[in-house]
Amino acid sequence: MPLKTDRKEKEGQESTSMGSKRRVYDGFQKIGSTNCLIPGLYDDVALTCLAWACRSDYASLSRLNRRFNSLIKSGYLYDLRKKLGIVEHWVFMVCDPRGWESFDPVRNKWMTLPKIPCDECFNHADKESLAVGSELLVFGREFFEFAIWKFSLICRRWVKCKGMNRPRCLFGSSSLGSIAIIAGGSDENGNILKSAELYDSKTGRWETLPNMHFPRRLCSGFFMDEKFYVIGGMTSPTESLTCGEEYDLKTRKWRKIEGMYPNVNRAAEAPPLVAVVDNQLYAVEYLTNMVKKYNKEKNTWDVLGRLPVRADSSNGWGLAFKSCGKELLVVGGQRGPEGEAIVLNSWCPELGVKNGSLDWKVIGVKEHIGVFVYNCAVMGC
Repeated sequence: MPLKTDRKEKEGQESTSMGSKRRVYDGFQKIGSTNCLIPGLYDDVALTCLAWACRSDYASLSRLNRRFNSLIKSGYLYDLRKKLGIVEHWVFMVCDPRGWESFDPVRNKWMTLPKIPCDECFNHADKESLAVGSELLVFGREFFEFAIWKFSLICRRWVKCKGMNRPRCLFGSSSLGSIAIIAGGSDENGNILKSAELYDSKTGRWETLPNMHFPRRLCSGFFMDEKFYVIGGMTSPTESLTCGEEYDLKTRKWRKIEGMYPNVNRAAEAPPLVAVVDNQLYAVEYLTNMVKKYNKEKNTWDVLGRLPVRADSSNGWGLAFKSCGKELLVVGGQRGPEGEAIVLNSWCPELGVKNGSLDWKVIGVKEHIGVFVYNCAVMGC
């Protein structure tokens, strides 16, 4: 008799999990047909529908009821979106030391992030930023040490992030999915570093990587063909680097590439403005305001066309050049009859070059926040 009872109980459990109730797990609780997310739909269907909703609507959805609030905060929808191949790109920027703004190009919607609960030193000092996974990392200096604050789209709040094994500033960085690599930079004593670290947004941990061939600061990093690259920068207060370095995540080795970035960096110039679209590398030449494309086979650069804004007036500072899905994005300020504004211009390389020019299109404008872009990051998730 006990065996039959156990078997019936097991069959009952299977019919509950595989039958009409179609239960799924949302990170916090079991969801059954008696308490469905969307009336008339199985929860797995409802969850797929919610995954296709714009991320800018998640804050509103979380206010509908406790079930939706728990679902949004669980992060389950972000994991489901990744499995379904759904990606939305948001632009995060700060053009005023007092706070960050985010922009949804699909909805043409601006959103103000909560203020970072940092000290005044961090608030007004130079900062660097990086989007990885569903997190925005902001690097800077507080009164006594370097600090990293991160904003999570899931929690929608700022928390202090665990510091790097070797704290630094003026480094090259880039992200690939849920990981990011930081390379080079200067430590708190001004020493130029050749060390590198990997950040895993899933665990919040930093891992020390093998050293680069050369120490460098004011450099730029990017991922291309699932490998991490560093180009440009200064290896001493007076010596610039024209070579690039490639890090293979599989072999955990760095490879030197001679002449990969022939433009000589000066101490007063911004790090190279680079972006990767469809595994093709693009860069801005400050002096000529031209966009160039890297030829991997020949290790050379080809001129494509002119920027929609000027980069030469401030040696590349105050301007953002990023990839945003299949497009290149330029974020810069302009002054007009109605005052100052930040303008977002995009160009799709698939359209090609027409009559020696690039067909830039304005996709967003934010007025009355200045004309200088201090930090900018693009998040795709």
